[in-house]
Amino acid sequence: MIPENFELAGQLPVRRLGYGTAQLTGPGYWGPRGEARGAVAVLRRAVERGVTLIDTADNYGPSIAEELVAEALCPYPAGLVIATKGGVVRTGPDAWHVEGRPERLRAMCEASLRRLRLDTIDLYQLHRLDPDVPMAEQLGTLDELRREGKIRHIGLDSVTAEQLEAARELTDIASVQNRYNLTDRASEPLLKLCEAHGIALLPWFPLGNGSLTTDRVCADIAAAHGVAPGQIALAWLLHRSPVLCPTPGTGSLAHLEENLDATAVRLGKEDMSRLDALGWPRPTSPRRA
Repeated sequence: MIPENFELAGQLPVRRLGYGTAQLTGPGYWGPRGEARGAVAVLRRAVERGVTLIDTADNYGPSIAEELVAEALCPYPAGLVIATKGGVVRTGPDAWHVEGRPERLRAMCEASLRRLRLDTIDLYQLHRLDPDVPMAEQLGTLDELRREGKIRHIGLDSVTAEQLEAARELTDIASVQNRYNLTDRASEPLLKLCEAHGIALLPWFPLGNGSLTTDRVCADIAAAHGVAPGQIALAWLLHRSPVLCPTPGTGSLAHLEENLDATAVRLGKEDMSRLDALGWPRPTSPRRA
């Protein structure tokens, strides 16, 4: 039986298939994407369908995605977990600048609290480790914010297994976000470490940035199940490991419904064997939000 839920840090239960907000912004994650009412409708429908994990970031837009989350969902229903990220500064479409100085991280977190209309952020994720700032200073700042009640749990984004081990010696880590999908398994060592310690892995690009919706094997298996290829790619993640909690994003109500219906897909041993064979490691992960 495939687990439907996961407990972040052993405390916050969430449905394993969540919703990510990056696609609510314009090209290059910059500016708005159409009218706000469309984004608001998608967010509200996601929650109506039982989504309990909303993943956003301060630099999606920038600021736009967090503001849309608050507009659509505040006051937040009981049990809804809001995750956001800080540690990256935007200067234009697809322009990302890592910023991990303690004073900047604190300012980013407090700005997210205001935009999200929250007193406490359930899961605050360091969007990138700043190579120019000691890890202890970056995580120490997040620990201070946690002690002040401004964040509840700490997550990391785009780290190696070795970096996660080092981070765990400094503070408790509830989640990581890395690129991981049906055809990109470079983060497999990280996944194994997450499994060993009960840490959620929120895979970004769970649909390969759209490429997996056209994969021939996915298409063949999808046809046999009477579903869409993208649903097979998401179902594979849910079958692959109980700590994988994908948060696919979309600005389309129809695509949202399709993604969320992936939880009903049950893959057999032969399906999993064929899908597992598609995996290949990548030496580096491309930049993304």
